[in-house]
Amino acid sequence: MPGPISIQLQGPPSAAATKYLQSLSSTTRDVPNESDLLKSIRSALRGPATNSVTTSYNPSFDQLNGSWIEQELSWNQRCVVLSHGGVIVRKWDFDGEGQIVQYACIAKLAQTTDRLGGPVHGSAHYTSSSDAPPQEGASAAPVFGPFARARDEKKRDWEHQLEVPGVFVFLRSIGRIFLQDGMDYTFSLPFIVRKAWPLHPHGVMIQRVLDPAEVEEANATGDAPLPTLFSITNPFSEPASVGISTGIIGGCQEQAISLRDEDDNCKRPLNYVPAAEEIVWISQRTPGMLEDILVTMNKEKGEITIWRYAYIKPKDQPVPLGRSRARSLSRKRTSMSGTIPGRRRHSTAVNESADCDLRLPTSQHDGPLESSTTHGFSLPFPLDRRNSIARADLSLTLDRMALGSREAEAMLSPVEHGRMKASYWMHGLLTYAVPDTTQARSRSPTSVAMFDRRYDGTHSRSLLAICLPDSEALIFTVSVAEPDKPLVVRFLTSLPIESVESIRATRSSVWDLLAVKKDRTLSVFTHGLLELPIRLKRHHSTARTPVISSTEEVVAIKDPCISSVSVVLRGGETFRVSMCFIPQDNLVSQALQVLSLVLPEDKHYALHRAFLEVWSDLHFRSWKGIEFEAFSTAIRTTFDLQLVSPFENPDPATSGGWHTLSMSPTLGYFDDDPALKGLSLPAPPPSHCTFLFTLQPHPLLAPILYALHMLAEDLRLMAHKHVLLLRLVPLVINIAQIIRPEWADYWKRLCPTALSPWPAPVATVVKQLDDRIPVWPPDMSAILYGRISNPEWDFPSYSTEGLSSVFQVTPSYSYGSFEPLQTIQRLTAAYVCLADKTVTSTQKRAERTVATLIDLYKTARSGIRFLDSLPLGIAAPLREAIRTCQLSPPAHWLPEHYELIGRRDLAYSVAQIQPDISHKGLFLSADAYMNKHRRTTINTLVGQAKSASLGEVDAVSGVELDLDGFTDIRFGQDRRLEEAARILCSSAIPSVRILERPDLNEHDQAKEQQHQVVRIAERTLALPYGRAMFTFGTVQTVTREAYVIPKLEYSVRIQPLNITSAPEAGKIPLDCTNWGEFHNGVAAGLRIAPSARGVESSWIAFNKPSELTPEHAGFLFGLGLTGHLKEMLTWHTFGYLTPKHDLTSIAVLLGLSAANIGTSNRHVTKLLAVHTPALLPTPSVDLNVSLMTQAAGLAGVGLLYLGTKNRRMAEVCLNQISRRDLVQPDLSNEHREAYTYSAALAFGMTMLGQGSSVPADLASLDRLRVLVHGEGKFPLNARNRPAFDVNITSPAASIALGLMYLKTERRDVADILEIPSTVLELSHIQPSFLLMRTVSRALIMWDSIASTHQWMAAQIPDPISKAMREHVAGKPADDAIELAYYNIVAGCCFAVGLKYAGTARHEAYLLVLNYFDMYSRFVAGSGPAFDHKIKRSAVREGLNLISIAVCMIMAGTGEISCLRRLRYAYGMYHQAFRYGVHVATHMSLGLLFLGGGRYTLGTSNSAIACMVAAFFPRFHHVSSDNKSYLQALRHLWVLAVEPRCLIARDVNTREAVYLPVKITGLEGKQRGVSQFISPTLIPDFDRLLSIKIDTPRYWPFLVDLENVPQHRASLLKNQTLFVKRRTAFLSYTEDPRGSRSLFVRSGSSAGDAATLDFPQMTDAKAHPASDLTHFISSFSNDILFLAFADYFSRDDGETPAEKTFHNYCHAALLDSILQDKIETLQSHLMLYQYRTQSLPSRFFHLRLQDLRFAMDFYSKVYDRRFSGRSENNLRPPLIRENTVSGALQALDDRLDIVQNDARFKVALSQYARGELVLDTIYELGQWLAWYLLRNGVPVSSLLVVMRSYAQDAYAQSSRRPPPEGTTDVSTLDQGVKEVLHGTGTKMTTAFGSGWSLPSLERVIQAWRGVIE
Repeated sequence: MPGPISIQLQGPPSAAATKYLQSLSSTTRDVPNESDLLKSIRSALRGPATNSVTTSYNPSFDQLNGSWIEQELSWNQRCVVLSHGGVIVRKWDFDGEGQIVQYACIAKLAQTTDRLGGPVHGSAHYTSSSDAPPQEGASAAPVFGPFARARDEKKRDWEHQLEVPGVFVFLRSIGRIFLQDGMDYTFSLPFIVRKAWPLHPHGVMIQRVLDPAEVEEANATGDAPLPTLFSITNPFSEPASVGISTGIIGGCQEQAISLRDEDDNCKRPLNYVPAAEEIVWISQRTPGMLEDILVTMNKEKGEITIWRYAYIKPKDQPVPLGRSRARSLSRKRTSMSGTIPGRRRHSTAVNESADCDLRLPTSQHDGPLESSTTHGFSLPFPLDRRNSIARADLSLTLDRMALGSREAEAMLSPVEHGRMKASYWMHGLLTYAVPDTTQARSRSPTSVAMFDRRYDGTHSRSLLAICLPDSEALIFTVSVAEPDKPLVVRFLTSLPIESVESIRATRSSVWDLLAVKKDRTLSVFTHGLLELPIRLKRHHSTARTPVISSTEEVVAIKDPCISSVSVVLRGGETFRVSMCFIPQDNLVSQALQVLSLVLPEDKHYALHRAFLEVWSDLHFRSWKGIEFEAFSTAIRTTFDLQLVSPFENPDPATSGGWHTLSMSPTLGYFDDDPALKGLSLPAPPPSHCTFLFTLQPHPLLAPILYALHMLAEDLRLMAHKHVLLLRLVPLVINIAQIIRPEWADYWKRLCPTALSPWPAPVATVVKQLDDRIPVWPPDMSAILYGRISNPEWDFPSYSTEGLSSVFQVTPSYSYGSFEPLQTIQRLTAAYVCLADKTVTSTQKRAERTVATLIDLYKTARSGIRFLDSLPLGIAAPLREAIRTCQLSPPAHWLPEHYELIGRRDLAYSVAQIQPDISHKGLFLSADAYMNKHRRTTINTLVGQAKSASLGEVDAVSGVELDLDGFTDIRFGQDRRLEEAARILCSSAIPSVRILERPDLNEHDQAKEQQHQVVRIAERTLALPYGRAMFTFGTVQTVTREAYVIPKLEYSVRIQPLNITSAPEAGKIPLDCTNWGEFHNGVAAGLRIAPSARGVESSWIAFNKPSELTPEHAGFLFGLGLTGHLKEMLTWHTFGYLTPKHDLTSIAVLLGLSAANIGTSNRHVTKLLAVHTPALLPTPSVDLNVSLMTQAAGLAGVGLLYLGTKNRRMAEVCLNQISRRDLVQPDLSNEHREAYTYSAALAFGMTMLGQGSSVPADLASLDRLRVLVHGEGKFPLNARNRPAFDVNITSPAASIALGLMYLKTERRDVADILEIPSTVLELSHIQPSFLLMRTVSRALIMWDSIASTHQWMAAQIPDPISKAMREHVAGKPADDAIELAYYNIVAGCCFAVGLKYAGTARHEAYLLVLNYFDMYSRFVAGSGPAFDHKIKRSAVREGLNLISIAVCMIMAGTGEISCLRRLRYAYGMYHQAFRYGVHVATHMSLGLLFLGGGRYTLGTSNSAIACMVAAFFPRFHHVSSDNKSYLQALRHLWVLAVEPRCLIARDVNTREAVYLPVKITGLEGKQRGVSQFISPTLIPDFDRLLSIKIDTPRYWPFLVDLENVPQHRASLLKNQTLFVKRRTAFLSYTEDPRGSRSLFVRSGSSAGDAATLDFPQMTDAKAHPASDLTHFISSFSNDILFLAFADYFSRDDGETPAEKTFHNYCHAALLDSILQDKIETLQSHLMLYQYRTQSLPSRFFHLRLQDLRFAMDFYSKVYDRRFSGRSENNLRPPLIRENTVSGALQALDDRLDIVQNDARFKVALSQYARGELVLDTIYELGQWLAWYLLRNGVPVSSLLVVMRSYAQDAYAQSSRRPPPEGTTDVSTLDQGVKEVLHGTGTKMTTAFGSGWSLPSLERVIQAWRGVIE
């Protein structure tokens, strides 16, 4: 009778956390003389928490490593400790909170992040997911460019939830969450928590303490008590009540979970769980579990209820109920109000309440201003939490508008919804009445456990055990009847059990039930409810032998965690016990799983229990093979098999360590080790001839044999599992010898050392044979070969589960229905694709195979690992398919597919996450490595020492590009970048040369020097404009340290005196330096790339100075332009705005608007409103805000609402163009012109390109006409005449009109801006207005802009053109005509620059450059006349604009001709060159080298508007001048920048490389192909169609931007082409002419093939590439190449074998590199191992069979099915056929020697005649197996039958006369041989060769006496 399983007690549970907390608790002392009343009050306030230590165990499964982690959480009143396996990991002390810990648990919290791990902005930032994307309006063209649209799409698509584990701690009124990723949160609790449980997929469920007073109140009023169950899924929301549904469906088989009554729940109040329901238990998810079950108990009714819970994301806006109902619900919920939950990172955060703007009503073009209400209760929030973040000096207006006023929220918030939003829902599955209600009210704990979750043959189900106090355990089944229906729970039975827990005991994937029975014994219920008794053993302290404790000692079990549990004995002792009975041997586990699908439940359980009993007797040791020996013993015991030995085993003659080694199973390792096999070893012991014996075979032996045989086949297909195969085969052979000896013969051939005697027909008991299984076993290698060789052969896929129907057995499904033989199934699926007869194309079959591998293994790494584990022959067809795809990959694949085929370059082209371009962990090319590790020079060291002595170690110049590897290759070897950096550096002391004037005295010389210093200082103040462009986006990652902003250097080194002179105090006004420092800060901020990581609100706050400075204001503005101000928390903003620092206010307002451009963000709108009176309900309110800040606010409105066509905002901005109080100039409105321009730009941006003929637009058009001309089309009455200054409004309205009707081609609108043509008309208008009108007309008539002189001439009125032509001829022209001409031409050049910005269009460049030279010549002229000075000033302004226009066209190109002209202009700093000239020059230079050559300008609508604002033709006279135009707007060019520099990088080294590319794009409607060499700027992305890489040095591929969205998205994001260099070539940088390629070095490679075929017959030194090692090291740092060449391709071999091996490796490496198939190196080494392996090797015969597979595949299948010959696309194989056949021939030569051995001939004769073959020598059996395998000889039993048939046929034919017989003996012999050969070939599983004819002759020779 089976006995119990004995296990060892491990001692009392001891954890460091418990001891630590107990030590803390012991230090706590009660307050002396404390009254009982005070103690009662303290106890009531404390709640259910106690000062004792509480510990909870939480098992966690690590998906990455596939292992379990035992987590423990311990806590007392003031401290929480987290431990892993008893080791303290972290602790949290809450003494400072002033509250005690009520409860703690480990759970997961959902963190919304992007796929790179960055956080997604929430309500605490100035970006919210509720903000609507910008509307495109009526315009056909999109407002934003392709890069901006791609960023918006990425934000929407890339957000996903990451479930992060963390510790939840509940105090009395607050909760704390500490996540594993370092984040922590604080949230408020409106109640006391009784207990908490982790939920799936994330969050916790908490049950609050039910106050007795609340129950009494509810009973008195007749209302039900408020709910006690809540869930917490978001720290920003209040605890949400758990709803009740009538049905939860889905959740199984990848079906989404939904509610049956979801629609009804949205229309009715939330039905919550009654307060009387108390949670008893909640299930915890384990791998394979799909149900989330919850058990509650109602003590009042005496019922237990089983629920299913599910997480369903709440809807955004449920349907509101009536007001009366809402008010009643609101009154009912006021008793549970609490503080607002918030988020913090090491500080308490505040949640923003949603409010609406009183001033901004919505229109038909605006989305509703949603209210971001919190999930959960809609309760009144306390005001003190909001006031806690308000500054004392915030005005009431700021407090109400920006932070939101209570009255505004109450007035505009929607009616409170009739239900709370529930995140978790529960569905009652079954309510079970407890027989005795006193049991339900008992204080004893109720234990619940879910176990045995698996498929049982009909459906998936779990067992649920509920153990009530003083009662039997109730067992329920929880099953999934149908996927679209709720779970079904049924009562099954009851068991006499007192306590239950679920543990992982006997099966790795199925949990069992550990129970304490009524008789105080332990049992494990496994395989359903089959009982496995447990007996505990422990050691006494004074005894050496274990003493078995009585079974009555066990009282309870507690604290289960995975396989461990605490056992409480009767004496109160507690022990920790491990109940893990899962075999550590994978072979045993897999065998049990296989047999569970072919054995009935009782037999499989008996087998499993027998194994556990035997293993228990061996003390559960896991030595090598001991578990499988126990399994074999269990097989024999369960199925009545006896192990017998027919021969007497000889006694050992010797003893000692030498003999022990000979008996060890590890002796076989010496045969496989080439270094150890040469040692003198003991002779192997005589084989113990043992086998299994039974009188009556058990009927289940047949399915057991079949299942174990298939398991062995599965192991055979994995090379690294051949060791396990050798342990399994003896058991298979022993069973096969009883019921099917042919199967034993099959395995004896493959593993001849597994069993000594060969199966012989003479020893077969015929009556014991089982005819249910075939004579010859299934050979998976032959089946796979047959599939690819003959596609017409349809062999069904193998399924272990299907064997049960063959043998008519109802399987146990003890491990579920999971298929344990994964290798067979996956290989079969892949080979089915290779042999698909419906697909004729080799390419398509290969593509399907690769797709199947990815579907099976999910990742390329797993797929490659699988291929590497396959034997050489089995993997060959798969590798050939991969090679086919590698050479011609499809375009629609995912990155994992490309990774699998070795095309990482293509994987990166479609990957959403690009690789890090840093060189960490990469192997650089030799040149790059030497450049990167160049030794530091003495000059550098001296410079560093000087800097350190001066304290300038951290000093930065501001022009560092930090683009190593890119700048060297972008502009080749010239130094134009260094020259631009020198010019734009503002932190170095410049040198100037002045004329020596000896006639001046010392005072006059000093005065002259100061004049020069001031002029240079004026130029220095303008340098940050250009430096910002030059260094834009060059810092990719910010550090944790303070960000250093370079200082402006005003000193000048005067030559030739070589003295340094600084400006005198007061020479440079403070306002000038402030704005200079502001721009300097902007330049520093713009160095940080928009995609840079590490810029967070805390980092921005860390860099905030103690007092606000202009420099930091500019830095904030720069961060806003690059989008990083989105990271700023809302309450950090007010610290910048409160002090009313003008520059900081401008920076924050414009920065936040730019960061949220076109989004209509409500939070930013409110900030702008409190700084812009026009947006307030009372525009005349005095906000104490300067007009310059108000102008910035208006400009911010334009940016924020760019392209949205927001009528309200457009109306406000249009009104501000003619603001009444700015008509007359005074001291308070000196910036009125700048304000007007800002209003006009804001209106134009809001209505950008949206102008139409609708009435609203026509009304705006009429108002703009009046503002332009000063009067309407018809005369206006005096009363209605607008009061505005047309000299200010006309240019502003012109620009607004041009932006509104941008690209609309409205001639009627353009005619409003008609340019006067007569002298009289020109005298009534300022000449600069003509420039504005010209630009605006061009914006409207965008398509007509052309880069031709004809278009330029067409824009100039004929009278002006005629007058200027006459003026050139010598006739004087009126000054008005000349000024008009110069302004119109400048405007036309600017329009051409806008049209062709960033295109480097040669025609446009030459056109504008021609006018640049013309204007430069005029400016260089000098004339004393006043009118000449006026004209020169106008031309100077025009030249400024033209220089910018030239560089707009050539932006980012670094064109050398432009650089020469700008360098000359930079050197001009005399008095006539004012600040605006320097600004234009430096901006032009910065544009030319925009971002170091990585960026250029776009031509989208938004880019045009931003360029118009940034390059606005109003240049400042001094650096403090903001009267005519706001200087901060000069940096809006950032919003027009596009990263269109195409960079090619080597996929292995990440180095930027030169690469010829062919780009196909649209030129109008025609397709054109252009040749480029990357890195290069590419055309507008919207016109690109494809980019083709077609060069012999790199693997070709096509980036199809037109048809493959992944290609377009990837290139938009990274602008990088990752290319894979062919291994035989060097890059264009290292080998420009291709003279160093391996083809040139090696010459013909004909000798290498011969070396691979016959390595012993060639001479390596005769080869021209004999210095392969040195060559490889010269062109590659690839560690694989270098290591292989260094270790295996040497020429220093001492023995002939070593020289042959080095020669072979040399040829293999050269062949692999030349054909770029480096993956074949391992295959060549394996072939060499096959060729040279020795016979004693344990795996010799397995490898021989694999080599035969490879040979037959390459010789008979490859050319027909894999070479591509049928598609006329022939390619050579990875391994040449001759190479494989050469290896097989080498073995055949050795086999020929064996065949001539007399002992072998005797053994073969015995085998052929069916006699018993004895292994007289150790090698004899291996020889025979080698011969039988190689020649495909049929099995011995078949040979006996064939011998008998041949004898009969020969006798009958020779005795009869013709035609029935024959007398020709030779013909008769030939006929008999042919019949024998044909029959033998068909009756064996040889691949393509069949039974060899020489072997047939040998067999006939063995039969010769019988036949003759």
